[in-house]
This record gives sequence, C-alpha cells and structure tokens, in this order.
Amino acid sequence: MAEAEEQETGSLEESTDESEEEESEEEPKLKYERLSNGVTEILQKDAASCMTVHDKFLALGTHYGKVCLLDVQGNITQKFDVVQVFGLYSGEEFHETFDCPIKIIAVHPHFVRSSCKQFVTGGKKLLLFERSWMNRWKSAVLHEGEGNIRSVKWRGHLIAWANNMGVKIFDIISKQRITNVPRDDISLRPDMYPCSLCWKDNVTLIIGWGTSVKICSVKERHASEMRDLPSRYVEIVSQFETEFYISGLAPLCDQLVVLSYVKEISEKTEREYCARPRLDIIQPLSETCEEISSDALTVRGFQENECRDYHLEYSEGESLFYIVSPRDVVVAKERDQDDHIDWLLEKKKYEEALMAAEISQKNIKRHKILDIGLAYINHLVERGDYDIAARKCQKILGKNAALWEYEVYKFKEIGQLKAISPYLPRGDPVLKPLIYEMILHEFLESDYEGFATLIREWPGDLYNNSVIVQAVRDHLKKDTQNKTLLKTLAELYTYDKNYGNALEIYLTLRHKDVFQLIHKHNLFSSIKDKIVLLMDFDSEKAVDMLLDNEDKISIKKVVEELEDRPELQHVYLHKLFKRDHHKGQRYHEKQISLYAEYDRPNLLPFLRDSTHCPLEKALEICQQRNFVEETVYLLSRMGNSRSALKMIMEELHDVDKAIEFAKEQDDGELWEDLILYSIDKPPFITGLLNNIGTHVDPILLIHRIKEGMEIPNLRDSLVKILQDYNLQILLREGCKKILVADSLSLLKKMHRTQMKGVLVDEENICESCLSPILPSDAAKPFSVVVFHCRHMFHKECLPMPSMNSAAQFCNICTAKNRGPGSAILEMKT
Repeated sequence: MAEAEEQETGSLEESTDESEEEESEEEPKLKYERLSNGVTEILQKDAASCMTVHDKFLALGTHYGKVCLLDVQGNITQKFDVVQVFGLYSGEEFHETFDCPIKIIAVHPHFVRSSCKQFVTGGKKLLLFERSWMNRWKSAVLHEGEGNIRSVKWRGHLIAWANNMGVKIFDIISKQRITNVPRDDISLRPDMYPCSLCWKDNVTLIIGWGTSVKICSVKERHASEMRDLPSRYVEIVSQFETEFYISGLAPLCDQLVVLSYVKEISEKTEREYCARPRLDIIQPLSETCEEISSDALTVRGFQENECRDYHLEYSEGESLFYIVSPRDVVVAKERDQDDHIDWLLEKKKYEEALMAAEISQKNIKRHKILDIGLAYINHLVERGDYDIAARKCQKILGKNAALWEYEVYKFKEIGQLKAISPYLPRGDPVLKPLIYEMILHEFLESDYEGFATLIREWPGDLYNNSVIVQAVRDHLKKDTQNKTLLKTLAELYTYDKNYGNALEIYLTLRHKDVFQLIHKHNLFSSIKDKIVLLMDFDSEKAVDMLLDNEDKISIKKVVEELEDRPELQHVYLHKLFKRDHHKGQRYHEKQISLYAEYDRPNLLPFLRDSTHCPLEKALEICQQRNFVEETVYLLSRMGNSRSALKMIMEELHDVDKAIEFAKEQDDGELWEDLILYSIDKPPFITGLLNNIGTHVDPILLIHRIKEGMEIPNLRDSLVKILQDYNLQILLREGCKKILVADSLSLLKKMHRTQMKGVLVDEENICESCLSPILPSDAAKPFSVVVFHCRHMFHKECLPMPSMNSAAQFCNICTAKNRGPGSAILEMKT
C-alpha cells in the first residue's frame, strides 16, 4: 500500500500498515501529494465540508459556510460566504435567501449558454431555478417529502439526486422523473453514511451507498412500450458489495476509483477504531468486482473522522482525484512513466527500469536512459555479476568511447578485465590502443587460449601489432613448442602482411588455418610445389581448394604433381568428376584403373555416369580383375545383353538379379533365354514363378516344365500366382461396389436436395422484371416459378416453352452456360 505523503505516528495499527507497505512488492497505481498553500491556512481555522473541481480552479466549502476559490496549487483566489450563482468571468449574479438550509447545489453543465441558465438546490426539497426570457429567475419544486437531499449530480439533460429513501433521476427535457433506485441497507443513517453519486458518461450513473455499488444505464424506451411511461428507463447493469463503507466514487476509464471509510478492531483492546481511509481501484463485473490496487491514506485527523467527513472529487480531463477530509485535502493522480521508473529503481529492478525508459523515452522527463543504465551496471558489479554487467555495457554505453574507457579501468581495478573483453567495441567507436593492449597482456599472462581467441576476433589495427608480437616471442622463449602461441604468432604475422612466416608456421603445425590463409591472401602461386604436402595434411580441404581455384592452379598441373601418388590423384580426379562429368574427360581412361585399384564401390557409378570412358578398355580391365557386376553393365551397354544375362546366371547364380536385369532390358528374347536357361534348374524355376507374373504369362513357363521334375516350393509358387490373380479380381469387384455405392448415395442426396422446399418472401425479386416476387396485395392471385438454381420468376415473365419440350429452364443459368435447371416449384394463389 502507498502512503498519501508524510507519515504521522500515533497508533499501533498505523505502524502495522506501514510495515505492510514496506514489504509490498506491488507497484501502486496512483501517487499522492497533500494540497497545501492556501488550503493549509484555511484548514488551520476551519474544516473542509465539500469541494468541486474544474480544470482551471477548485472550489472548497467549509463548515463555517465559506466558499474559497483555489488554483490547482491550492492558493486562494476568491472567497464567498453566501449561497449564490456568480459568474467568474461575467457580470451575471443570482442571490436568494432560502427558508431552509441548503445541503447541495448543482448547475447546468452548460450554464454559460443563454439557453442553459439552470441550477438546482437540495435541502428538504429539490428546487429547479431557471432564468426566463425576461431575465427573471423562477423556481419549481422537482421533489420533496422524503427527507433531506444531500447529493445531486447533473450530467447532460439528466439530474440525479439522493434522499433518505433512494436515488432519483430526472429528465430536464421531458420534465419527467424516470427512475427510483431504493436504498439497500436501511439500517445505516443516511446523514452518517451519505450516498455517493457520479456520472461516468451522459447515460451511466454510478451509485455508492453504504457498502453497495450499483452501475445504472439510462436507456431509451421503445415506442411500442411508451404508453404513459417516461421515454427513458434505467437498467442496473452491475451491482456488487465492497468490504468497507463508501465515501466517494469516481470513474477511471472502464474502472472505478472508490474512497472507503474503514473501521477496524484493535487486537489489544478489542475496541473498534477509525482506521486510515482507503482509495481502491476496482474493475466492476456483473455481480462482483476485482480489486486492481488498494492504498491506505494517512490524512490528518483520520482517527476522529466519520464516513460523511470524506469526499472524493475528480477532474475528468487530467485524471486527478481529490480526497477531501475536514483537516486535509490530498490529490491523487495516475503515476506516469517517471514514477514507474522511480519505483523500479527503488526496488532495484534496474533492467525493467531501463526497458521502461527505452520504450517511453519521449515521455519521461526526470530520468535519462544513460543514467539508469550506469546505475544498472554499478548494481551488477556490486552484486558480483561481472559477466552480465560487461554484456550490458554494449547496450548502455553505445558509442561513448570515454565511458567505455572509464568502465574498462573500473573492471581493471576489481580484476575483471577478462569479463569485459568479449564486449569491447571493435569498430565504432574505437578505443585507445592502450586499452586493447592492456587486456591482451592480461590474457597472455594467464590464459593462452583466451589470448588466441582475442587475436583471432579483434582486427589487427586496434592495437600496436609489433608490441604484441614481441610479447608473444618472449613467451615462446620459455615454451618453444606451444602450439597455441605459434598459431597466434602466425595470425599476428598475417596482420603484418608477413605471409611467408605465417605460412611456414601453419605448415609446421599442420593447422587447418593454412587453407584460410591461402584463400584470404591469394597465396596460390606459393603452393604449386606444395600440393602433395597439402593433400597429405587434409586431402578433403586441399581438393576443395584446388577445384575452387582452377583458374589459378590448373587441373593438368595438379595431376602432374600427384603423378607419384596415384591414391591422392584418384581423390582429386574423383572429386573433379563429381563436380563436373566433362571437365576431366581426358583423364577418364586413367580413372578406370584408379577406381579399380583404390575405390571399386564407385567404379560402377563412374562407368554409368561417364560418357567419355572407352568401353573396350573398361571391359578389359573389369574382365582381368573379374569384376562381374561391372562386366555385366559394360556388356549390356555395348549391346551384348545375352552375354550379360549369361554371366549373371553362370557367375552370380542370382535368379533375382537375372530377372531384374530382364525387366530393365524389357526384351522378349531375353525372357526366352532366361526361361531356357532355368528350365532344368528347379531353384531358378521357383524364382521365375514368384517374380515374372507381371511381365510374362506364367503358363508359358509351366508348359515347359518336364513331368516328374521336383521343384522346391512349387505349391507355394502356384498358390501365390492364384492369389495374385484372385486379388486382382477382388480389387476390381471392390472398386465396382464402391463406385456403385457412391453413385447411389450422390443420387439420393441430389433427390433429397431437390425435394426440399424453397423460402419465398417479400425480399425476393423476379430475376426478369426485378420487381418483388410476391404482390403487395396478398389477396390478388399470382403465379411464381422457382428453379433448382434458386432463381425466381413471375410465370408471366418467363417465355413460353417450345413445342418440342414442355420443360422450362432458368434463363440466367442457361445464358451463363452453367447448365439448365428445370422448375422445382410453381406457386399459384
């Protein structure tokens, strides 16, 4: 809970509330300040009894009957001590002596207009005063006889007031009272617990009385329900109970601000006492409400106040809420982004505060994003979150080099240079070289890997390269074989454009960065005699690099360099062939031997894809090495399919492969050769029976089987043939049944659709004459034709059917070639 402003000590209950406020993590929705200056002077001698608010000034009424006009800072501008209507910026004035005390007064919202010179006063009766055309004031009694009227609110053409019995609303235009909302809790004295009224808009009235809240909506009555009733009526759209007694209400967008009078029981004395009033923001629902925020307010003399002593007034334009008590006036206003950031900083929620400032940087006035960010960095450092603090520097410090250097030295003081090193700016801005050198020396002394990472990531122009090179050499004197330092030294040489020394170190280390160095600095002329070394180091990367740069190192040069290393030559030529089947065509003959020697699995794919390979040479090599599959392919490619098939059957003895080969060739003579070869081999016959059903009639094979020959699994093979045949028959029959069933179902659906009735009413028109399809005179006979396409015509508007066909068709659909629709309904009356 939030305090109004200054804390006043007194009771145990008050200090308990304060401790609850300190522990609360929920941000208040409103901020408070005490209205001082002239208000303080007034309330030292008098007590506030009522108040009204204008956008430019305030009017404060006191128990002694004084009315003081104040500016928004609380300074007194004018004083009045009689009941009157007085023009502040004009000479008009109304003065009247009443026969009874006046409890309340309300003027027309547009009183400044000459047609709206009206106001009402409330006491024992409600009087309406209005100025006539003779500039005289006349009065009329709107209501009396139900006790004192203590609350009146005027909005638009509606006046709402509350007396001892309930709330009434009067329509000033129709001069009618349109509703009576009775009081719920009649046990409460209306003078001690007065009714609170406020208009949310021109038709929505909010009533708070006791612990009950009602939201009423004024609505227009339908002409058919008028009779002797008013033209408007009131509907209660929401009604709910609150925890405490209501002293005031005010709207806040779609929410409510409620000022509550609180009584609590002391735990020590068990006696009831007056606690601090509460200002709650609630979200009304149909039968209940949801509390959004709740603040306990420390106003002067709250221990002695009653429910009737508190009032809540508000300024619609600025969302200002004035809490009025006899000895104090407190102003509540919605918290802005500066207040929100203040609260976040107070709760040490720096990241959220920074985000809020960035989102609303155009609206904040008291805060700067940079100041919040620096406070956030300091907070993280104090908490020991050095890495997070360093990471946030990128976003917060931005391009401010001076701040960056300041933060680096601060991290150096606490020994955390390593934490900030990954986030230092490397381009815009660029810090002093000394900053980067200081961090590099820090890593060089304790972390070679980290040092190498920074050298690799940082541009070489950030620091003095010669200084760092010398430092690395000094460390290499102590550890000459340290690969990390050697690699880093090579990178430093590269930054100095000393590529020869860098390449020498990379080759010594056999490090993959040698390829990056060659690519980056175009050192291809230096490696023409080092191709074998590169291939030995990493053949995959070396081949990719050589093929990517054929214009710099030709294919011929690479093949010549690898002549003494055929296994490496094969790797290069194989990768070349994969990229382009035609570039290395002059080496395809050589590749046959290389594939046969080093990579037989890729020989057959090579023979299939190459169009420049000499087939005779390839066949000779494959026959010499007894490569059956490759020989079969070459024979078939050379047109000798029978020899290929014979080789499959004699060398491989694989009937499945033979059948697959015959299927690929799709040659009847091959099938004949396969059957002839298999006719005396029972296992082959079994394979043929199981597989040739879709290509050759099995009867041709069965007729050639010799009587008495034992064929393994013959019965299963014959059963399979019959099952396949039966399956085909079943599939055909099933498809036929599905087709027939679907056709019948669609026919029934179409029949049901066409049998349905069609609604014809006065909104339908004749598609020919465009006049309503139904006559205005229902007693007059008419005839209507409705087609399946839902187009409707007067019968007389349709052309006469031809002599050849008595059926009629829709002219519109026929013209659009959408298919004719015959008439489905003819209506006659």
